[in-house]
Amino acid sequence: MKPILTLTLNPTIDGASEADVVRPIHKVRTRNERFDPGGGGINVARVVTEVGGAAFALYLAGGATGGVLDALLCDYKLPARRIDIEGATRISHSVYETSTGLEYRFVPEGPEVSEPEWRACLDAVESADFDYLVASGSLPRGAPVDFYARVSAIVRKRGARMTLDTSGEALKAAVAEGGLHMIKPSLNEFEALTGRETQAPGALEEAGAELISRSGVDVLAVTLGQDGAVLIDKAGALRMQALKVKALSAVGAGDSFVAAMSLWLARGASSREAFLWGMAAGTAAVLTPGTQMCRRGDVERLHGEFVKLAKS
Repeated sequence: MKPILTLTLNPTIDGASEADVVRPIHKVRTRNERFDPGGGGINVARVVTEVGGAAFALYLAGGATGGVLDALLCDYKLPARRIDIEGATRISHSVYETSTGLEYRFVPEGPEVSEPEWRACLDAVESADFDYLVASGSLPRGAPVDFYARVSAIVRKRGARMTLDTSGEALKAAVAEGGLHMIKPSLNEFEALTGRETQAPGALEEAGAELISRSGVDVLAVTLGQDGAVLIDKAGALRMQALKVKALSAVGAGDSFVAAMSLWLARGASSREAFLWGMAAGTAAVLTPGTQMCRRGDVERLHGEFVKLAKS
């Protein structure tokens, strides 16, 4: 099996730390600082390798901070290719307030990219060797709203498959293009995509089935935060409740879900089997502090619990 290709257009250097109390005006003294390579697709690649798969990360980066991101990726020994841009790679930061258990996350918008830069990224996808691609994260300023739709067209043309995890008009344009194997919106993102409220019992499953029938999407996974997630495909729907665990950080939970589910789909697993692995990885991610992703041992243990839950 070829490595899963991940695409990150707006990556970040993810900083994380702890503080007793976060207060305005006063200096907030932090500890346990760490920095990790981040952004949707890069996080996906980290998780794919952690749970036993192979990944290759394609990403845009620039400025002095772009070099820092490169070095962090080297620390993880993650195979990758950088597409140079003029703008500086953004730095995000999260602070865990130990006195309350609350997490504060600061996420800048990131650099603007030029047309030659985003076209170079499309060319890189064209020339890459892959059977499965995961595109995850927001579009940077300057990228056309149909960028992911253009990526989907490339993937479909070569007979490969694609998972997309994004939102807003970029998601709408890609779904309209057709050919996506899997999408993973949150509940709010799904309602924005379909223009429907889904609070009534069965409404989400009905709206999802309609989306699949008209769009060509094979697998739809809607994440519901603490309420779990819903899988919808041509065979029907499966709703899974979240396990009750002590959450240390929400950073990377969605990316972990996408990574594990996409890896098992790429391996030929059924959408339901892949969904249970996604649930396990997403849950495992909240057990680690700050910008750490899920741990393989936690994923395997939690997968067993979700299998039992699915059978009950």
